[in-house]
Amino acid sequence: MNIKLQKSSLHKQSNLAITGSKSESNRLLLLQALYSNISIANISNSDDATLMQKALQSSDTVKDIHHAGTAMRFLTAYYATQNGQEITLTGSSRMQERPIKILVDALRQLGAEIQYTNNEGYPPLQIKGQKLLENQVTLAANVSSQYISALLLIAPTLKNGLTLTLDGKITSVPYIKMTLALLDELGVKTNFEGNTINVARFEAKQEARKFTVESDWSSASYFYSLIALSEIGTTIKLSSYKQNSLQGDSCLAEIYQEFGVETTFSENTITLTKKQEATQKTIQLDLKNAPDIAQTIAVTAFGLQLSCEMIGLHTLKIKETDRLIALQTELEKLGGSVDITDASLHLHKATTINENITIATYKDHRMAMAFAPLALRVPLEVEKADVVSKSYPNFWKDLEKIGVVTKEN
Repeated sequence: MNIKLQKSSLHKQSNLAITGSKSESNRLLLLQALYSNISIANISNSDDATLMQKALQSSDTVKDIHHAGTAMRFLTAYYATQNGQEITLTGSSRMQERPIKILVDALRQLGAEIQYTNNEGYPPLQIKGQKLLENQVTLAANVSSQYISALLLIAPTLKNGLTLTLDGKITSVPYIKMTLALLDELGVKTNFEGNTINVARFEAKQEARKFTVESDWSSASYFYSLIALSEIGTTIKLSSYKQNSLQGDSCLAEIYQEFGVETTFSENTITLTKKQEATQKTIQLDLKNAPDIAQTIAVTAFGLQLSCEMIGLHTLKIKETDRLIALQTELEKLGGSVDITDASLHLHKATTINENITIATYKDHRMAMAFAPLALRVPLEVEKADVVSKSYPNFWKDLEKIGVVTKEN
């Protein structure tokens, strides 16, 4: 399914409810599988969370998580600890190109029995669950936080807990802190000092524990972009969000001040208001703690005809697609000029934006959604637009509600 976006203007005032964070949802779903006294409200309706639930609830010996990268990492760790269970964990063709050796090696250090069924270092995986008796692991500090969180989530069930040492400069710290905060809320004793994380063994107490998932800040990013590209005075109210969020992408509230967007917090909602035009001609950001919003920021800067320099993007190459190359390709189709390295992107100031360009999505939900706000500047088309279901199934319907004119093609 392709979506054609007409050149549009936002309604002056809008209200939307955004589904729960898939990052929080998947962490809590794994904890719920380990501790049955947990209940969860406002679970994400994303494909990733749905696939995670399905895999955990299924009795099948082959678990296919399709494109769900978080599920692949978290479930690898989970099934490694399930004594007596033997399963095969697989995914889409792209998932079988995404490396998992770092996590498998770490689990093997703890005593896990995991074999590759095809290519060394990549899914599918044959996992034979057993009790893991070791409690010391060292990882490079700049790896994906999902590898680290996968280990931390199973740590309370290990006989001797876990001491995880991170070697080097740590990236994606907010996602590590999110995992630890959820463990702390459950009652697990944790400690994160310097480059060492300690998680104690936890014996689940019987009283019920209810967790409510905050709405997804990554999903909010597209509305920050839309407001930045809209007329002064335009507002969108989004629920449900917290000012003291656990999500790394909540840095959007500060970053988008540079694009003239003000964020007001009130009773678990945020109101985004276009207060002024961007004050900076060049946006300079280090996104090592929030790489998932890089695409949205690059497109916002391009639409506002600003230059943009972003570093800390080394993890984007192993996402649903190589997001740096994909961004460069699609922005240049629109008339942009982009330089990339393995960990950075430099967008030069654009003088024109080409109309009626078809944006390729590369089976990547964020490519589809990040480019949609350009409909406030030019008509464009997004190919294979239903890929948004991976994280935000109602995205196109929500755009219609706030004034963006869409048509299936």
